[in-house]
Amino acid sequence: MTQTVLTTQRLVLRQIGEADLDAHMALFNTPAIMAHLGGVQPRHIIAAKHAQSRAGFAAEGFGFMMAQARSTGAIVGHCGMRRVMHPLAPNPGDHEIGWLVREDCWRQGYALEAMRTVVDWGFAVHGAPCLVALTCQANAASWRLMEKLGMQRREDLDFRDPADPEPIIQYAITRAQWENQQ
Repeated sequence: MTQTVLTTQRLVLRQIGEADLDAHMALFNTPAIMAHLGGVQPRHIIAAKHAQSRAGFAAEGFGFMMAQARSTGAIVGHCGMRRVMHPLAPNPGDHEIGWLVREDCWRQGYALEAMRTVVDWGFAVHGAPCLVALTCQANAASWRLMEKLGMQRREDLDFRDPADPEPIIQYAITRAQWENQQ
């Protein structure tokens, strides 16, 4: 059984279990969802990411989680917080937030609802001094959500990955900025 970590009005955010791999492959590893995330990934890559999330919870008490609708139990998203792990990022080890939402659940506010709770959790529970989020310039839906969360563009943290045709951009929010929003 996987542990509930956070709840929102409509969502339960719970740790990823080993049994979640099939659901992740079917619901999130699609061409539309993965368009700005390196494309559809092989099963072993997603399995490794799930293992990293479980290891993050074991080591630091945070990681990425599955988001389930409270009303139905259906998995609607994948979200959470981890350390920046991209090998070319100029800020390895910073607290990074991220999310995916099932295609048929887009534009229903699930990502914003989940991520507001994750941001609060990152600062209030885990004492993060700053939270960052990474995306590419073309992923306007992602960086618009970052702006709704009170994050600001940090061009000084942008970087290029030769495997990605677009530069990777970062947004950030500091603890002080978050406190001013409360």
